[in-house]
Amino acid sequence: MRYRPEHKVETHQKIVKDASRRVRTEGVTGAAVAAVMRDAGLTHGGFYKHFESKDELLMESLSEAFQETADRLAHVGEQSQPETAWKAIVKAYLSPELCDHAEYGCPLTALAPELARADKAMKAQIFEELKKYKSRMLPFMPGQRTADKERAFFSIFSTMVGAMEIARMLPEPAMREKVLASAREFLLRSF
Repeated sequence: MRYRPEHKVETHQKIVKDASRRVRTEGVTGAAVAAVMRDAGLTHGGFYKHFESKDELLMESLSEAFQETADRLAHVGEQSQPETAWKAIVKAYLSPELCDHAEYGCPLTALAPELARADKAMKAQIFEELKKYKSRMLPFMPGQRTADKERAFFSIFSTMVGAMEIARMLPEPAMREKVLASAREFLLRSF
């Protein structure tokens, strides 16, 4: 069977998107190659037509997750008044919906402890993704100077990541919402 020239690119992107969601749901080790390929409707053997290693797939799926999150948050910021864009981002990030659906959320909230244990080469790649993420969010952060915006970014995102991680550990929706609401209120009053 002959495929269109763009078929391989489309299939590759589908694998990456599926892996991105799976890795945010199940963790780095939970996203087995066989499961990712099965989700894409392909065999395990076809994996090496698209990737040289599982690490390559992992990095592409993390890049996809950071890009997807940054796109969604930037869209929220762009739909707001410039002086309140960061507040809209905080509200969107700390939503009960994203808490309940890790597969669509920020990869940091789902994977930070695992990523912290990555080898040196992978940490360098993760660092590059974080720099892109920060660059995308910086225009929306409070502050006049770049240094002020960077400080705000690190404070805001560190708080949001931690709050989301804690909320996801809690068994009751009301408890999760209490954590998210506390973090939202704290951040919205802090800048």
